[in-house]
Amino acid sequence: MDFTLTPEQTELQGSIREFTAKKLIPLAHEIDESEEFPKELFKEMGQLGYFGLTIPEEYGGMGLDFMSASLVAEELSKGSAGVTLSFAAHAFLCTYNLYAFADEAQRRKYLPKLISGEWIGAFALTEPGSGSDSTNLATTATLKGDAYVLNGSKMFITNGSVAQVFLVFARTPRKPGSQGVSLFIVERGSPGLSVGKDIPKLGTRGSPLNEVSFNECSVPVANLVGKEGRGISHMLRALDVERTLLSGIAIGAAQAAFDYALDYSKKRRQFDAPICSFQLVQEMLAQMAMEIEAARLLVRQAAWRLDNKMDINRHASFAKLFGAQMIMRVTQMAMQVFGGYGFCREFPVERFYRDAALMGLGGGTNEIQKLIIARDLIKSKVK
Repeated sequence: MDFTLTPEQTELQGSIREFTAKKLIPLAHEIDESEEFPKELFKEMGQLGYFGLTIPEEYGGMGLDFMSASLVAEELSKGSAGVTLSFAAHAFLCTYNLYAFADEAQRRKYLPKLISGEWIGAFALTEPGSGSDSTNLATTATLKGDAYVLNGSKMFITNGSVAQVFLVFARTPRKPGSQGVSLFIVERGSPGLSVGKDIPKLGTRGSPLNEVSFNECSVPVANLVGKEGRGISHMLRALDVERTLLSGIAIGAAQAAFDYALDYSKKRRQFDAPICSFQLVQEMLAQMAMEIEAARLLVRQAAWRLDNKMDINRHASFAKLFGAQMIMRVTQMAMQVFGGYGFCREFPVERFYRDAALMGLGGGTNEIQKLIIARDLIKSKVK
């Protein structure tokens, strides 16, 4: 494995870092306070091509690899984990998965508007009664004539209130068990589709979270993605990609919290000395830096394996689990370095601390990641 960035990746990293510094960081506090989705910022991101990072150029994308995508997620989240969450849900969970699993007609119809940012996308898997048990779906899709009729609801859907396109997993009753899950493209405005109000959240504010309901919602047969009953294979692949790329959010947000803490420790004086000269503060700084770097290497390993078309089930969970645990520890230590000021909302570390809580929940809880890792280890023949 060689994680040395190519000149193209280094250039991309630099351009995203500049965008974050000039466009995102100045708005981050306001977005968090208002809890409003930054529509104008997203339009600009679309104009810059960020939503088509992993989509081939023939469809209007950049044709870049997953390593590059993980770098973008990391750099953007140094400004705002909430904005990056909506970005990832749109660019990767919806747009990339639509490209990966859709047929040519579906790609030509939906990708141009999703890549340009004219349309925002959402990934609708979780339900009120099935979060971690993601294959036990209650939402049904029944074939009636030339359309599927969807009934049920999805919960905690990122971008729900701003999305024009939903990738929806539903159970097709004609096939039993895991073979009975299929994937559909559902457009906003479809009769029977309704989206609830934005759910107030602890962190990642500015990234809408909604319940999405289907009541006799008619979806054309042409909007079935792939073959009926192939939804589970799509789901598992999508979750591996999600866990790899969303882990970059934990790294970027933790890195930003650390950077703020390090800078503050050099300026803050107590007992006639900067607090960075105190050994206990130094211990926290060293611990934070080490854990961030370890998490970064796990994400790059998973991204490298994705790019080399290798199995990443266990490695995606390694990255997701360690990243989620790491950001909680790092942001807590960053607040400790700031002392009482770290508890105040005018300082960014307070926001990063709140944002950190999502990382152990979204994309599969920490407990689910442990189960995935353990089961893969048990069945593996490699010592």
